[in-house]
Amino acid sequence: MATETTPSPEDIIHRMGPAARDAARQLAGSSREARDEALRSAAASIREQVAELLEANARDLEAAKQRGLGGAMLDRLTLDGDRVEAIAAGLESVAELNDPVGRELARWQPSNGLDIARVAVPIGVIGVIYESRPNVTADAAALCVKSGNAVILRGGSEAVHSNRAIYRVLADALEASALPAAAVQMVPDQDRALVGALLQAHEYVDVIVPRGGKGLVERVQSDARVPVFAHLDGNNHLYWHGSADPTMAIDVIANAKLRRPGICGALETLLVDAGAVEHLPRLVDALADRDCEVRGDDRARAADSRIFEARAEDWDTEYLDKVLAIAVVDDPAAAMDHIQRHGSRHTDGILAGDGAVAEAFLARVDSAIVMHNASTQFADGGEFGFGAEIGIATGRLHARGPVGLEQLTTFKYLVRGSGQTRP
Repeated sequence: MATETTPSPEDIIHRMGPAARDAARQLAGSSREARDEALRSAAASIREQVAELLEANARDLEAAKQRGLGGAMLDRLTLDGDRVEAIAAGLESVAELNDPVGRELARWQPSNGLDIARVAVPIGVIGVIYESRPNVTADAAALCVKSGNAVILRGGSEAVHSNRAIYRVLADALEASALPAAAVQMVPDQDRALVGALLQAHEYVDVIVPRGGKGLVERVQSDARVPVFAHLDGNNHLYWHGSADPTMAIDVIANAKLRRPGICGALETLLVDAGAVEHLPRLVDALADRDCEVRGDDRARAADSRIFEARAEDWDTEYLDKVLAIAVVDDPAAAMDHIQRHGSRHTDGILAGDGAVAEAFLARVDSAIVMHNASTQFADGGEFGFGAEIGIATGRLHARGPVGLEQLTTFKYLVRGSGQTRP
């Protein structure tokens, strides 16, 4: 219970919110050069403070191991020299991107003689609630600052020391620049009630971006009183058509499943065309060599005895681990029907040499990202050329797929006249 000396969660958010609003207004009028310089300064500080960041991360990893967190979660949490360098490089890459603010999206002159322009502007204040990955602290802050938005960050308790260490670097870089320090704020403790207060703060926060497990996203989507950019899970599929080159297909499937099994772009279900079943033993060889468990339907198991029996729930499961479900289908229509019934509309793809079959699949599969002859692990803002991403969105309005700089802007109309009055 709050006392006279202990602010309530609502008090804390109501203090942070107005500061974020003021910072957002200042950012919207700032120059690209100032925003870019702040990001480059933060990147330089990240490189200078590698030892401190790794020490903070080691504290998180030790606590996570004591709590019994699994391999996929530990992989998301872990920082090493290469990953810290990737954080710094990510800040610099965002700084190099074109300024998304002020872009003229359209311009026209109707018969009344007015000159009307539609221009990109920042959304305002972004709330980011995330788990596990410390790099999200830097990615989210960089994208928001670059796009002229203020951001309120709330990371997961498993990465609290890493997140705060990265945040301090970012805050110092802003303070040393001409930008408002409140442009990037971090919720001061891990009290879950602060999440609820942030989700209710519609007078201060314009959009919430959750990035984490299904439980987190479900809570955000259920409780938020502001719009949400999110995906619930990444139950991603590849359809292996009989026209695909089998060597290429096996390479792509193995990468999609095993490069990093714990990310939202990882492959979870493989749909194998009846015309490609003969190649399944080669695929199982490649997966077994890397300790991947394969579960399949009766037709898949008939092709290779090493495939375990799939349960009904396997078709709806985001494993985030070295497990792959395989179903054999008769044709592209059956594959698309399976994706429609079981997919999460995150990332789905086709492996095919037949261009007509591939184009029909690309046109008809209703997912945020649809791929042809490519690993689902490319479902990433950095790989799309966005520099970084703040998350993946599977909704239909405004942002869909990787949420990068462009998706963190909205627009307004600038109307210029010469004294017109309306008759």
